[in-house]
Amino acid sequence: MGKDFIHPYMPNSVPGIKEEMLQELGIKSVEEIYESVIPEELRYKERLDLPEPILSEHELKKHVKGILDKNVSTEEYTSFLGAGCYKHQVPALCDEINSRGEFLTGYCGDTYSDHGKMQAIFEYASMMGELLDADVVSYTNYDGGQAVSSSLRIALRVMEGRGTPKTMLLVPSTMNPEIYSQADAYCRNLARVQKVAYEPETGLMDLADLEEKLRTGQVAAVFYENPSYLGFFETRGQEIADLAHRYGALCIAQPEVAALGIMESPMNQGADIVCGDIQPLGMHIQFGGGQAGFIACQQDVELIRQFPTYMYGIAETGEEGKYGWGRAMNYRCSHGSRENANEYFGTETGLWGITAGVYLASMGPQGMYELGETIIQNVNYAIGKLSEIPGIRANVFKNSNFQEFVVDFTKTGKTVQEINKALLGEKIFGGKDLSKDFPWLGQSALYCVSELTTADDIEHLAEVLQRIVRGC
Repeated sequence: MGKDFIHPYMPNSVPGIKEEMLQELGIKSVEEIYESVIPEELRYKERLDLPEPILSEHELKKHVKGILDKNVSTEEYTSFLGAGCYKHQVPALCDEINSRGEFLTGYCGDTYSDHGKMQAIFEYASMMGELLDADVVSYTNYDGGQAVSSSLRIALRVMEGRGTPKTMLLVPSTMNPEIYSQADAYCRNLARVQKVAYEPETGLMDLADLEEKLRTGQVAAVFYENPSYLGFFETRGQEIADLAHRYGALCIAQPEVAALGIMESPMNQGADIVCGDIQPLGMHIQFGGGQAGFIACQQDVELIRQFPTYMYGIAETGEEGKYGWGRAMNYRCSHGSRENANEYFGTETGLWGITAGVYLASMGPQGMYELGETIIQNVNYAIGKLSEIPGIRANVFKNSNFQEFVVDFTKTGKTVQEINKALLGEKIFGGKDLSKDFPWLGQSALYCVSELTTADDIEHLAEVLQRIVRGC
């Protein structure tokens, strides 16, 4: 492109304005800026091998749609995939409200520019607090993995603040491997993330191994998931929390928000911090998008001071009897203190907090109960149907499950990859292959159902799997 090209999407690209800016800086070209900050040996001198830009909005939309159309979605195929991103019913109201102009941008400004956004986030946090039985709920962060990682860092900072810095974090061996990898990378410069053994029959955390590791006195926090990544309920939440507290550690739990209508919140079982992902609360799966994390605790200032995100509260105004919304303890976060803050956090997920608030307001306590009840019924029906197939062992861990369960195909003589390929031919997405992340489980897969999974879907899956196993 010529030097006089005016880019339609980039501000100040008019040649005259660019020239004025260069004169103001006292330089002749943009390259002089790069030369002043990037060493000569690190600068790439050739033209990058990139395609020519698409300058028309119509052509750009057509190009992107052509790429997306190569995907096959869960609207076309029946899906038994979960593992952190779930297909739930999304009330039309969620899409209607989150597409409003005053909410649509993910960025959260100040009260004079947000036109109700602060109130909407406050209402979301209030309803999440009710769901979690928590006093304080953070503004959203990137996703559940970020929420878990930040919660672990909160524990490390709390221990340092108490004058007892610790260098170990304990997590279950059955933990979501992607979140484990994220947390390990996020904390490795300060602490070692170590896995606790589990009981082979139930999948539950091995409390003897947990206590042995706690006895070192170096553990800042014990983390667990409920339900676990592999689908079973962790029924020893109170015992895990009691052990952590006995040895001076915090307890952090990640509940599945879709289960909280029928399940006791970990907050009522001794957890100091609860965290996780709100994607099930009104967000489409969007080829893996629509994720946002939350962190919550009770009214504990020692913990609250270490939260990295915005927090919203009701604030008094200059007029008696009237209230507004404002940020609480804003100095804690990177918006208030920049590089001196606890952590950096982004604001692009605020739209999903508003969406989750609309979802919770639409569902209410009874709706959340019925959601959990339906999923439990569907899980049990799916386990029963798949257990009838010779060579297949459904629900490897003999425990109560929510939404997901492990299916072992080892005795069929086929790999999960082979089975999933055959299922695709029948327009079915099979379960998440666990053979790489959990090789000791053999050729196993993590199968998922939701309230949208019908009895016909499950029966069709069982019928197709039976044919695949037989080699038909």
